[in-house]
Amino acid sequence: MPGPMSGVRVLEVAQWTFVPAAGAVLADWGADVVKVEHPRTGDSQRGLRRLGNIAIEGARNPVMEHANRGKRSIALDISKPGGRELLMDIARTSDVFLTNFLPNARKKLKIDVDDLRAVNPQIIYARGSAYGPQGPDGGKGGYDMTGFWSRAAGAASTTPSDMDGVVAQPGPAYGDSIGGMTIAGGIAAALFERERTGQARTVDISLLGVGVWAMGVAVNAALVSGQPWVANPSGANVAPHNPLTGFYRTSDHRFLGLSMLQAFRYFAEFCTRIGIPDLATDERFASHESLVENAAAATDALRQVIASQPLDHWRTVLADFDGQWAPVLNTAEVAADPQVRANGGIVSVAQDGEHYELVASPVLFDEAHLSLRPAPEFAEHTETLILELGGDWDRIAALKESGAIG
Repeated sequence: MPGPMSGVRVLEVAQWTFVPAAGAVLADWGADVVKVEHPRTGDSQRGLRRLGNIAIEGARNPVMEHANRGKRSIALDISKPGGRELLMDIARTSDVFLTNFLPNARKKLKIDVDDLRAVNPQIIYARGSAYGPQGPDGGKGGYDMTGFWSRAAGAASTTPSDMDGVVAQPGPAYGDSIGGMTIAGGIAAALFERERTGQARTVDISLLGVGVWAMGVAVNAALVSGQPWVANPSGANVAPHNPLTGFYRTSDHRFLGLSMLQAFRYFAEFCTRIGIPDLATDERFASHESLVENAAAATDALRQVIASQPLDHWRTVLADFDGQWAPVLNTAEVAADPQVRANGGIVSVAQDGEHYELVASPVLFDEAHLSLRPAPEFAEHTETLILELGGDWDRIAALKESGAIG
């Protein structure tokens, strides 16, 4: 079944993950995404061979596949006259121009808004940046570790108050992936408006803006109180006034995550299920107010009981419990989680008779799982695209001779 972006062409001049991730989402949704890569260097992430503790072996690069699946790759040097001319030929047939090049580079290469609109007045021009287009840092570059995590308060707000250091992002391209979804949503809104009114917008999304939005409730609280959000000390895994919100260690050194904001509503049944029904009738916990007042005592009792059994025991005991809880899983367990798979969170990709799996972008249309295509090989579609645009082999040969294409 064609995706909702079927028939839309996106011209992407970007690398790394933040902005290319948006192109991947749009490709998931059916768009024809043409990725421009430099003929000699390609996307810088093609050369990555390690992600944290994980060595990248074989042909499948998790970063490239995550941010570039479903696209077409052309090797094009847009600094050369022939390369820029070909870029503009593609732009004439495109609905969206997507880039993360900095303002000075866009100006030097003549790929800024006015340059693209000169050949295609209806093109949606989408820019992803570290800090946004305005203000004193509008021209500065950055990554999700700087713009999204550090400057937008994610790092400070997750670091335990007694920790000597700063908590890092939980995984590679964490802010980039969230930001990529945001860019894709902004582009979808702009395309919708253009369809309704004919107006073509310039769309800007920054890592800083996405990070501030992700921390929005805590930042709003700071606006009201003037006080920063402070994380609990290390080891203080449970909310101080709610024993059913937080993390409890199990006997196999795993964790059970509870998030029952209406603690008193669930407290009696939870205690019964975990084998301490007498705690529910204890006068110290007989009302919402008394449970809040004596939360520390309730937490101590729950910690002792939950620590007596392994995580799988509690998963069985709480399987049909109405309160809000979840096991704390690692990435390998998430990859095997039947609930993730049932909702199309991980899908199979076919290439050359072989199959491998990727994380899908998290939007279902009519409850249908997305059909993903692999990331392109470097420069895989250069010649094909030139021929599609009406070029011939003589033009291809001339562009190769000049170094404009690879």
